[in-house]
Amino acid sequence: MLNRTAEALFWIGRYMERAENHARLIDVYYHLQQDEFNHSDAFDAKQHSDKWKRIVDALGSKASFEHEYGDYSEHTVLLYVTLDRENPNSLVSCVSHARNNLRTLRELAPTELWEVLNSFYLWLKDQNGEAMLMDSPHKFFSQIKTWCNMFYGSAHSVMPRHNEWSFMECGRYLERAENTLRILHTVQPALKLTSIQSYPYLQGVLKSLSGYQTYRRLYADTLSVERILEFVVLNPIFPRSVHFAFHQLVERIRSFDLSEKQLKLAHERIVRQISKLTAELDCIEVSELTCETKDELTKRLLDSCSWIGEEFGKTFFLDGVVSA
Repeated sequence: MLNRTAEALFWIGRYMERAENHARLIDVYYHLQQDEFNHSDAFDAKQHSDKWKRIVDALGSKASFEHEYGDYSEHTVLLYVTLDRENPNSLVSCVSHARNNLRTLRELAPTELWEVLNSFYLWLKDQNGEAMLMDSPHKFFSQIKTWCNMFYGSAHSVMPRHNEWSFMECGRYLERAENTLRILHTVQPALKLTSIQSYPYLQGVLKSLSGYQTYRRLYADTLSVERILEFVVLNPIFPRSVHFAFHQLVERIRSFDLSEKQLKLAHERIVRQISKLTAELDCIEVSELTCETKDELTKRLLDSCSWIGEEFGKTFFLDGVVSA
C-alpha cells in the first residue's frame, strides 16, 4: 500500500472521530450551560465566558479563536467550532478534510463509505449557524453523531480487514485517546472545587463520552474525581477510555502486513513504545489518581499521543510529518 494512501486513511479515521467528539463535547457543555442559567439567580458574565472558553481549550484552538472573535460567548464559540470554515478544526472543516481524503481513494474504498461521507458533507455545508442556534443545537449535534455512526457502521460492514482498515482504525483510536485526555485536561480547574460545585462537570465528562449510564451501573451513586478518572482513563472495557483506545491502537498496528525489512524494524519500535505505555496504564493504582497526580498524568499521556502521531508520520507517510 502506497504511503500516501496510508496517510489518507489514517487522517480519515482521525477527522471523523474528531468531528464526533466535537459534537459530543459541545452538546454536553451547551446543556450544562443552559441548566446552570435556568437554576441561577444571578448571571455571572465572567463565569459564563470561562465555561465557553473551556470548550475552545479542549479543542486546542484558543489562540486562533481569540484572534478571530476576541470574546467568549455562546454565539461565537458555537459558530467557531461548528460551521466556521476558517477554523481548520471546526466540524465542517473536519468532515470536509475527511471527504477530500476519501475522494482520492475512490478506486480503493468501498462505494458505501463515499456515499455516506459525501451526503454528510453536503448536508452539513448547507446548515445555517443562526438557524441552528434558534432551532435546537441539541438536535443539530445529535444529527452529527448519527452521520458519524452511519459512516462507522458502513466501514465495519464492508471494509476488508487489511492494512487499509488498520490504518483508518489507528487514526480513529489515537484521536479518541487524545480527545478524552483533552476533555479531562480542560475540566481540571473545576475538579478542584467542592463536591457540589464540581458535580455538573463530572457529570458532563461522563455524558460527553456516552459513559454516564455505564458508570452508574459500575459505581452506583459514587460520583467522585478519583472514580471518574479510573473509569475514563483506566477502564479496560469502556470503549472511550484511554486504556481501551491505546490497547486497540496497539492491536491495529500489530496487524499491519509489511514486507520491507526497514519498515518492519520501525514498526516494531512503535509497537514496543506504545506497549510500554499500555503496560504503565495497567499498573496504575486507583489510589495514585490524586488531585496532585491526575493533571501530570493527563499531560504526559497527551504528550505520548503527539509522539505517536509524529512517529506514524516518520515511519509510514510520504511527507514524514503528521500535523493535525
